[in-house]
Order: sequence, then C-alpha cells, then structure tokens
Amino acid sequence: MPTIIRARNLSKVYKTETVETVALNNVSFDIEKGEFVAIMGPSGSGKSTLMHILGALDTPTNGEYILDGENVSKLQDDELAEIRNRKIGFVFQAFNLLPRRTALQNVMLPMTYAAISKEQRLEKAKKYLKMVGLEDRMEHTSNQLSGGQQQRVAIARSLAMNPAILLADEPTGNIASIQAEEIMAIFQNLNKKGHTIVMITHEPDIAEHAKRIIHIKDGKIVNDGNGHKQRKVNGIHRDNN
Repeated sequence: MPTIIRARNLSKVYKTETVETVALNNVSFDIEKGEFVAIMGPSGSGKSTLMHILGALDTPTNGEYILDGENVSKLQDDELAEIRNRKIGFVFQAFNLLPRRTALQNVMLPMTYAAISKEQRLEKAKKYLKMVGLEDRMEHTSNQLSGGQQQRVAIARSLAMNPAILLADEPTGNIASIQAEEIMAIFQNLNKKGHTIVMITHEPDIAEHAKRIIHIKDGKIVNDGNGHKQRKVNGIHRDNN
C-alpha cells in the first residue's frame, strides 16, 4: 500500500526568554494508506503536539512531514488551512457541533464552504449519517442527541470531504464506555472500507482497537507494534487483526 503519512526526524521546541521545552524529539514513522493507527502516551508525552503537526494545525521546528504526497512541514497558515480542508477529517473529544443545527446541517457544513451544490451536500450527508447508524436522527439538533450520537455525527462530518486521513483526538473521552465501544466499532468498519485512521488516546483499552499502536513518551517513540483487542459487539466477536 502507498505511504499516506511520512514523518522524518520531527522535532518541536517551544521557547520563551528563559525556558526551552522539547515537546517532540526526532520522531520518525510511516503510515500506509488504509492503516488504523493509535498514538498513545501519558499526559505531557508529546502526543498532542504530534497530533497538531499531523493535523496541519502546527509545523515542526525541524524535520519533514509529507501528507498524501504534499510536504506540510514548512507551509504558512493559509496553506495549512487549505491542506486541513482537503486532506484531513477531524473527530474531536468535544464533538465541536453547532448545538442548534440538525445532524444533517452539521454534516453538510464543511461541504458548504467547498461550494458543493446543495443537492450533493444533502445526498452525501444522508449517506454518511446512515453509515454511522443515524438515519433516524438526521433532523434532530445536536443538543437533542446523546454524547455517543453526537460523536457519530462528528464522524459523519469528518467524512464529508473524502479526506486522505481521519484524525481522531481522544474520540471516546466524553462518552460512556458502552458508547465508546460502539464508536470504536464504527471506526473499525470505516477502516475495513479503506479509510486511513490515526487516533490519539491515553486509554490502552481504546488504543487496542487499532491495528497498530505507536507509544510515545518524553517526546520520543518508545514502541511501535500491533493492536490486538478482540471485542464483542451486539453478541458478535470481532477481532481487529
């Protein structure tokens, strides 16, 4: 499979007049198209800094980041914004939905900014909401939905622009454990359909739903291996290997 993410010698140093903090220290790895990768580590490990770089929300102090064939490392803010819109589907811990908009309207929103026709926006939004099991909740506003349902809407929204990668930042952090299992089952099903997923988490049980886990500590990769959790969802055993 082709390489979708190529990170080489990524470092990030934050400086003040008196203090220099190394958040990432010479990090290198590749992620192939179609992989499901969890990046995990304790608070202060550097995983959030790495997420910001992978999400084109920040640039490294040193090193190279190639996303889907494009060098993101040295881009300016407006160029980073354009890459985010085209290449990355975000799923955040806090959902980031508009509370008085319907699920359908929230999913259609990114496509509105891309000047996609209303008919196409509606068709795609319905398709993705059905994909995450919310075909009967499309006209509900986000504040009428449970936390797990709101995260499903956020996942559907992340798919709207057909991104190169889905980047999920602590996607189960604000929902109950049974809903977290359902969310992870959705991610696994999307991965089976060919979507590349990179998930940031500090929870080992959540990370093990991925096919590969990259452990980061003190700004460095300390382990890079396979996930292996077997789950039982709706009475059916599913293994992610």
